[in-house]
Amino acid sequence: MFEFLRQWRKQRILASSPYCVSDWQQAAARLPVLDRLSQRQKSSLYELATLFLHTRNFSGAGGLELSDAMRQSISLQACLPILNLGLDWYNGWSNIIVYPDAFRRESSVVDEYGVTHSGSRNLSGEAWLRGPVVLSWKDAENAGWVDGHNVVIHEFVHKLDMLNGRANGFPPMQHGMNPRAWSRLMSEAFEDFRLNPKVGLDRYGATDPAEFFAVLSEVFFETPDNLIAAYPQLYTLMTQFYLQDPSGRQQ
Repeated sequence: MFEFLRQWRKQRILASSPYCVSDWQQAAARLPVLDRLSQRQKSSLYELATLFLHTRNFSGAGGLELSDAMRQSISLQACLPILNLGLDWYNGWSNIIVYPDAFRRESSVVDEYGVTHSGSRNLSGEAWLRGPVVLSWKDAENAGWVDGHNVVIHEFVHKLDMLNGRANGFPPMQHGMNPRAWSRLMSEAFEDFRLNPKVGLDRYGATDPAEFFAVLSEVFFETPDNLIAAYPQLYTLMTQFYLQDPSGRQQ
């Protein structure tokens, strides 16, 4: 009975959506990262993005007025990692805040001597535990160009990571995956990456395990061959987690 109601609600949302298939096709055409998807996969992504938009609250900040095209672009990229996982993987939060450009965030850090250092920095995106995803539209607009950098994927992967609590590079495992194998392979690769930069992998990934996982995910979806060349075991591990194989898709 519950599944029947779930499907009924889903079909009502899809039927009442203001976006038709051609709208999604136009939005997808501006995102080369989606070119590898088959037509069936794209259709599934359009449905998922429609449901995503229905359950999220988009708001512009810093004077930005969000258009339908902006919402669609962000939604398509946000839903790519969960294409075969489902929208439930984004449960527990609903807000997406978009600034026109990089936004300033105040921060304070306590060093090993107990001294607090305060400052500010410009960010292109951030994800809050049980809170919103915040994005710079300038960076989001330039994401999806298969260069291995994608701020939308990066921040939404943090949300997957946070399903277990604070982001630490250890998201919930899929059925049949070995958590110990994930932890061991990720830890070994992270330590190696800190000492040995890899072609096509952003050095920001050496910051901590959470950023390493997010950077790996950007490369996994945008330039998978670079991840295979750098860490083939991690690529296999991530195909098991995301239930996708970007390198094996149509070219």
